Amino acid sequence: MNYHLIKRLFDYVSSAIGLILLTPLFIPIILILKFTSEGEVFYLQKRIGQENKSFGMIKFATMLKNSQNMSYGTITIPNDPRVTRFGAFLRKTKINELPQIINVLKGDLSLIGPRPLPKNEFDLYDENVKEIISKIRPGITGIGSLIFRDEEGIIAKNMPENPKLFYENVILPYKGVLEVWYFHNISFRTDMKILILTFWSLLKKDSGLVYKWFPSIPSKPKELYTHKLNEM
Repeated sequence: MNYHLIKRLFDYVSSAIGLILLTPLFIPIILILKFTSEGEVFYLQKRIGQENKSFGMIKFATMLKNSQNMSYGTITIPNDPRVTRFGAFLRKTKINELPQIINVLKGDLSLIGPRPLPKNEFDLYDENVKEIISKIRPGITGIGSLIFRDEEGIIAKNMPENPKLFYENVILPYKGVLEVWYFHNISFRTDMKILILTFWSLLKKDSGLVYKWFPSIPSKPKELYTHKLNEM
């Protein structure tokens, strides 16, 4: 059968079941967010999806209103003052990402695929990278998401004085290379391995296992070799 058809069916069924199972978790989170901080429950951010089409990606609100217009914009640093107290918990556990299963149901996202970026970041990719990434439905998780599971920590260890510069010059280009790798190695086997590693990453911040399971992944840029694999 067609890979893309089966993948879309898998996405739809999995996200529908996931939404039902997660409802008991969502209800208290919604109530806490509604009656704490600024009362914002969901955060809708414009991201670039398949065929360069913009869509609103849904997350639980974890930062102050208009936070993307403050300090480092869409880049978050450790102990970022824009992050609320409860929001910090949601971000650390990745629970803030769970509402994106609604995007999967709608067809904006897949469970596995390139991580969608805001337009200002997506436009920093090379033209050939943008062309390739735009052919694939973006995902909640993917190879880039696994490698940069602790992106905030990586930035803090490398260039805390200028996180925006480090992100744009080191992290973003490597993300692009990783997403191109995924495009050329896309398969059910690849997707299932990424899904398993995603669940593993919730227990342990260890990108070293990713490189072992996918030995053909492009090497890290030299700027990231200041850290051991299991520190990423």
